[in-house]
Amino acid sequence: MGIESSCDETAAAVVEDGRKILSSVVASQIDVHRKYGGVVPELASREHLRQIVPVVREAMSQAGLQFEQLDAISVTQGPGLVGSLLVGITYGKTLAAAMGKPLVAVNHLEGHVHAVFLEAFQKGQNPKLPAICLIVSGGHTVLYEVKAAGENVSGPFSYRKLGGTRDDAAGEAYDKVAKLLGLGYPGGPILDRLASAAGNAPAPVKFGPTKTRGNPLDFSFSGLKTAVLYHLREHPEYTKGIQQREEALRQGHRTFAELMPLCNSATLGLVREFQRAVLRDLVDRSMAAVEQCGVETILVSGGVSANSELRAWFERNARARGIQVFFPDRSLSTDNAAMIAAAAFAGFQQKHLAGVNLNARASMPLEGKREGS
Repeated sequence: MGIESSCDETAAAVVEDGRKILSSVVASQIDVHRKYGGVVPELASREHLRQIVPVVREAMSQAGLQFEQLDAISVTQGPGLVGSLLVGITYGKTLAAAMGKPLVAVNHLEGHVHAVFLEAFQKGQNPKLPAICLIVSGGHTVLYEVKAAGENVSGPFSYRKLGGTRDDAAGEAYDKVAKLLGLGYPGGPILDRLASAAGNAPAPVKFGPTKTRGNPLDFSFSGLKTAVLYHLREHPEYTKGIQQREEALRQGHRTFAELMPLCNSATLGLVREFQRAVLRDLVDRSMAAVEQCGVETILVSGGVSANSELRAWFERNARARGIQVFFPDRSLSTDNAAMIAAAAFAGFQQKHLAGVNLNARASMPLEGKREGS
């Protein structure tokens, strides 16, 4: 069993042999945090406390198993919000102790890597390693080189960090720009759909490639978000539309069908150019990492990997270079517990187990072999 509570999703899942998903349950907190435009840590912790017992019970029910039939319990140790992590860790430790089951600690980022493999295994595919992995979400934008131990594509894996964000993660930039435009939270899904609907709308502004000093594989999206902010300040003609959309949100109208009519061509063009700038950086730096490491495979995971245009850009660029690119199913792109259970399997096999002193780690690097493997 896997338990995930690193941020604002309370999740539990049962996975067999690190490959087959028997159940996966996720309780979202979007409605709780939406009014604040982002995750409020204290509220997230309280929601995890309220949800974790029914979520775990539902995961077991869907799997058709009793707790006694589980081989091990796995929990996310970090990175993430300390209060949220502690709920999952405390419950997992208690459950493991009560049932006399081994406990395996998992790095949340490694879980996102295994989400790609879960999807590939379902399709009868075995992504070739070593590979480049881009993990891109609301909290992370990072590139890793992933290698396997021998020929085993189920893990354990080793990781070498190649680059990461120096400020805002890509998903965070989406949320902030959506808030500036009066489009609500979370920003990624609505901006993706509006960008696709923009068509040939005139581009009110062009954003150049973001630049970082030093490591060319690092990312920086804070300046792009600020450029959108300055553009809106310099062009008051956007104000009326923003106010109309904010009023629509207050009345509970937040779907694409409801917000699209309130977006003029300038707004659609701005959204399209913002998304293109983000995707260009993600794809270009990933391709540069492929060339640097001489690999033939790209893995893309995390919440932003559900973005339809991002997938299209990656597939187009990878195909042109003869590179294979793999994504998780969209249900496995965002935080879930199936990826945690899958990531824990190698550690369980090798008897690398956590003890009663296991604690949360808000910052938890993923380099070398993962903890417990």
